Amino acid sequence: MSDTCCIILAAGEGKRMNSDEPKVLSKVLFKPMLGWIIDAVSGSNIENICVVKGFKHEIVQKYLDSLDIKCESVIQTERKGTAHAVMTAKEFLESHKGSDVLVLGGDSPFIDKETIINSYQIHKTEGNSATIISSKVDNPFGYGRIIRSTLDNTVIGIIEEKDADSKQRATKEINSGVYWFKIDDLLSKLFEIGNNTSQNEYYLTSIIKLFIEDGFKVNAFNAKSSEIVLGANDLRQLEYLNTIAKNNIIDKLIENGVDIPCRDGVIIGCDTIIQDKVTIFPNTMILGKSVILKGAKIGPNSQILDSKIGENAVFNSSCCKNSVIANDTIVAPFTYVEGGGSEINI
Repeated sequence: MSDTCCIILAAGEGKRMNSDEPKVLSKVLFKPMLGWIIDAVSGSNIENICVVKGFKHEIVQKYLDSLDIKCESVIQTERKGTAHAVMTAKEFLESHKGSDVLVLGGDSPFIDKETIINSYQIHKTEGNSATIISSKVDNPFGYGRIIRSTLDNTVIGIIEEKDADSKQRATKEINSGVYWFKIDDLLSKLFEIGNNTSQNEYYLTSIIKLFIEDGFKVNAFNAKSSEIVLGANDLRQLEYLNTIAKNNIIDKLIENGVDIPCRDGVIIGCDTIIQDKVTIFPNTMILGKSVILKGAKIGPNSQILDSKIGENAVFNSSCCKNSVIANDTIVAPFTYVEGGGSEINI
């Protein structure tokens, strides 16, 4: 997929977050939502990424500059909708003509590389001009519905909640807001999108209607996980995302042989590596690019940030930052360890 590219829409303000930062920098497990998405995109072997910035764009740029993954960026000076944001990246699209682009929002952190890769395979195999990533949910209220033909099950449109009739509202397949496009086809119709909407904005969903009317091939890839559609518009929703992310990580670790007898107060970041046969006790936070090796016993009441804990080490009721704890080391309770990355024996 190295010949593909991606546009991430990250211009929103997020007033209801009650924060001075752009919405996409709101954190899930102490990592900006934008970072989760960039990792998923990069992990799918998409090398060319363009981030559309807007509100406090200089703060977003500072975050982008801090990453190991390099991204281009453009500024949407006036925020006039999702299609307008993509229009802002016109030069980026033109520089990648002949290939395909993934377009997605910067505030839905649970998009995963499996969904990105599998949807792209369908997009290429079917020769689609657009492939919508959809999901089936129990409660579709508020989402745009994927409308399919009763004859051959092909996609014939996306209809928003407010415009749907009772039958359409009963449809459980929804638009995630993530799309694959043939870039040449996207550019041929992008600037035909009008702003005859209640907010006078240009919506990317409108291009699906234009494609279908003009005979372009459109389909939807139904993702396995309904979590990919989840985003956050306020702190309550952000807390819900944190809870999901926390439990997903713990569930996966347990499946892989990590002993977490009680998950109360256990928070593990998405960038940590924890080997099997590790035991993690309650009220323990392991964050950043930390690595915990086999046989280690961590907690209770401990914090580990950007550190490596050696095999069979015991780390109880202590704090460790930017350090390496040697194999078989027993760290006495109430110890604070901070170092420059050299191995520490206590």
